[in-house]
Amino acid sequence: MKLTSQSTNRSGSHRLTELPWRLLDEARARLPFLGTALPKVSMPKPGTEPGFARKALEPSARAPESIRVTCIDYCPDSVEVQEVADIGEFLAQHRPSWSRVRWISLVGIRDVETIHAFAEKYQLHPLAVEDVVINAQRPKAEDYPGSAHQPGRLFVVGRLIELHDGHLHSHQVNFFLGRNTLVTIQETQAAVFEPVCQRIQVQGSRLRENDVSFLLYGLLDAMVDNGFPILERYSDRLEDVEEELLTHPARDTLHKVHTIKREMYLFRRAMWPMRDLIQQLQREKHECLSETTQTYFRDVYDHCVQIIDLVETYREITGAITETYISTISNRTNDVMRVLTVIGTIFIPLTFLSGVYGMNMDIPEARWHGMYAVFWLICLGLSATMIAWFRRRGWL
Repeated sequence: MKLTSQSTNRSGSHRLTELPWRLLDEARARLPFLGTALPKVSMPKPGTEPGFARKALEPSARAPESIRVTCIDYCPDSVEVQEVADIGEFLAQHRPSWSRVRWISLVGIRDVETIHAFAEKYQLHPLAVEDVVINAQRPKAEDYPGSAHQPGRLFVVGRLIELHDGHLHSHQVNFFLGRNTLVTIQETQAAVFEPVCQRIQVQGSRLRENDVSFLLYGLLDAMVDNGFPILERYSDRLEDVEEELLTHPARDTLHKVHTIKREMYLFRRAMWPMRDLIQQLQREKHECLSETTQTYFRDVYDHCVQIIDLVETYREITGAITETYISTISNRTNDVMRVLTVIGTIFIPLTFLSGVYGMNMDIPEARWHGMYAVFWLICLGLSATMIAWFRRRGWL
């Protein structure tokens, strides 16, 4: 009997232990904003050799897909844009002698063979290529010094924030900067780079007149400045939520606030490292970075600081809106409770009178003529007196 009792108690305690977690899982299923927005990252297995190795990548995780390669060669007097169809033929050719800057854009990171071919052609470091393929790096800059037989490379990782279907999405953009060549690798096509391509087409523009490091500045500047129109959209959303909160707050209002707060957290996670990256590029010397480009990086740094300030302001606003929502709901509850309390207080003397005259015993007043009307007059008089007194005290 003791063993049965202990088994029963253990099973009962186990069910009681599981109950809160089961309720929490059900709440998360009903309220999506309770879930975390952390990205799911596929990392190499523990113990694998560092650096890029095609055999180390699982075929299931890296399914073949098409990759788009675009090459732009330009100098102050000329520009040439080509969509690369035959990658092998393109890699066998050299940069034209008239070209001062070559920008090679690769869109798609799952075609490992193509990335490996470009890495061999342009002597990209295996550790940097590994960061590209894993696609889960924070913004950073890594210097790979050159030698007498191998030119130096500057590997830069940036984070691009874009707005799709009303929600924020963060994308990793990789830059390999050489002396005359810039290779960019990204998972999806970025529309923010279109203005940069248009400026390259304009003769006499700063991009056409400067070196390849200035192109890196232009692309990073476009990535950072893309945050301003996004924050304007969120500013409008916050104004709408505030108006909804003051006019007709609902349960969905708190959901909207939490969604904005979560996405501002995502924005902050991307912009803080971007600010450190720009500051590093501005201060540290590299053979591929010109002094003119480092001077222009000051402007990008200022924009990063402005965006971070706006993000922090919006996060504080979401916190204030949440507190206002809780206060509004609490005030509405207090108003309802006050009305119910007043109604209950009014009925206290009426309940006393009805209890006294409703007793099953001989009451002298019951024989009086018109006592029923007198009883109601007394009840109405008491109610009117108490209501007037409550209004005078400001309770109604």
